[in-house]
Amino acid sequence: CGVYLCTFSGVEDELELSAVRHRPEGLEQLEAQTRFSRKELQILYRGFKNECPSGVVNEETFKDIYSQFFPQGDASTYAHFLFNAFDTDHNGSVSFEDFVMGLSILLRGTVQEKLNWAFNLYDINKDGYITKEEMLDIMKAIYDMMGKCTYPVLKEETPRQHVEVFFQKMDKNKDGVVTIDEFIDCCQNDENIMRSMHLFENVL
Repeated sequence: CGVYLCTFSGVEDELELSAVRHRPEGLEQLEAQTRFSRKELQILYRGFKNECPSGVVNEETFKDIYSQFFPQGDASTYAHFLFNAFDTDHNGSVSFEDFVMGLSILLRGTVQEKLNWAFNLYDINKDGYITKEEMLDIMKAIYDMMGKCTYPVLKEETPRQHVEVFFQKMDKNKDGVVTIDEFIDCCQNDENIMRSMHLFENVL
């Protein structure tokens, strides 16, 4: 089944990269494109290969893996949105490159990069705008994932109330959609929103 064996010179414990359908880019290239060291990339790849021996992960596998981190709730909807954000070329699968590029931004990116990534997550249909409905879909998915045990006193309408407040702050020109400039400007200038972004970061 077409197993590729690649070794990279200068790596003490030669990293063996085996993939059935997909072979990652050279480590040097990924090192240049991300904020991970070569050693970190080796460790990440071993973990990735463990979970996804074929070298790519489809949405169902992604959901299964992600749900293990949130056994107290239903993570499937949020995992669906997250998968789409990682799947940058929209081909229905996440490669190791897709994975580490996204992870690099989320863990070590600048505030601007993280906010760009967050905007892309909230912009579900990828038309360059966030609608109130899109924001509500993401917010509901987060609440579902965190589970009733985490927020036992929350009422059904709580996500909608939160979205109303967020959206009014962000939609500066009141045209019913939030642009990336409005999103970033509002987040950077509002301490409460920046703090709430940490909820978003923690669930990643």
